[in-house]
Amino acid sequence: MPVIRHADARRTETPNAVMTTYASPTQGSTALALWQVDMTAGKSGPLHAMDVEQIWTLLTGTATVTLPDGPVPLTAGDTLVLPADLARQITTADGFTAIVASPSPAHAYNPDAVTPEGACGLAPRDAERLLPPWIA
Repeated sequence: MPVIRHADARRTETPNAVMTTYASPTQGSTALALWQVDMTAGKSGPLHAMDVEQIWTLLTGTATVTLPDGPVPLTAGDTLVLPADLARQITTADGFTAIVASPSPAHAYNPDAVTPEGACGLAPRDAERLLPPWIA
């Protein structure tokens, strides 16, 4: 039974957020990933989809998850279950901290196979499917 100490949590920074990996297949787990997302006020993640289900629980702050059916506002304590292959974009006016869980491997991709303008170096390109480092 692996124990991942706080000091061993892996941090990945993007222009939009900091992801802290607590467990993943490269950190003690065999099939699941658990990480924290810290997004500061006024930030927005890229439009993307994941090929697995994810569960997001907001611990602090507020976020809006824009889905094909419209925006879903979240506040601290809310949990959102995102099905596989659902396009989403996460934004925050006030900033938030969330815990996210999903199977791993889990691949991010551009739902329309086009790289969004301003995508960071960790984002998938065009039709590429990418395993984000915080899930690996």
